[in-house]
Amino acid sequence: MVYKLFIDSDVVIDFFTDRTPFANAASEIFELNENGSVIIYLSAVSINNIYYIVRKYLGHKKTLEIISALSEMTEIIGTNKKEILQALKNNFKDFEDSIQYSSALNIKGLDAIITRNIKDYKNSKIAVMTPTNFLKMKDL
Repeated sequence: MVYKLFIDSDVVIDFFTDRTPFANAASEIFELNENGSVIIYLSAVSINNIYYIVRKYLGHKKTLEIISALSEMTEIIGTNKKEILQALKNNFKDFEDSIQYSSALNIKGLDAIITRNIKDYKNSKIAVMTPTNFLKMKDL
C-alpha cells in the first residue's frame, strides 16, 4: 500500500536542518517517499515558511537548491480563495495550520497529516500523526 501523506512544514524543516531529536523520523518519512512507499504532499504556503526558516541555517543559495529538490520529490498543492475561506471556518487556533488543513482536504485518498504539532489539528477530520507514530505503523 502506498500512503498519501500531507506533511506539515515543521517536519520538512526538521529534515533539511537536521534538527534533533526530530530529524531521524523526518528523514525516514522522506526515505519512504524516495522508495515509493509514501507520496508526500505539501501546501504551497509551506514553501514560504520552509524557505524562511531553512535560509537561517543554510543561507539563501543552498536553501533555493533545497526548495528545488523538494519540488521534485513531493507533490505541492495550491492554496486559493476556497481554502482561505474554509480556513476561516475550521476553528483552528493556528491560522497557518488551518490553511494547510484546508488544502489537505482536497487530496483524494489522503491517509494522514504528519506534524509534530498534533494539538494544532485537534479539529481535523483527517488522521493526524507525528512522524514517529506514523513510522510505528505495522504495514510500512
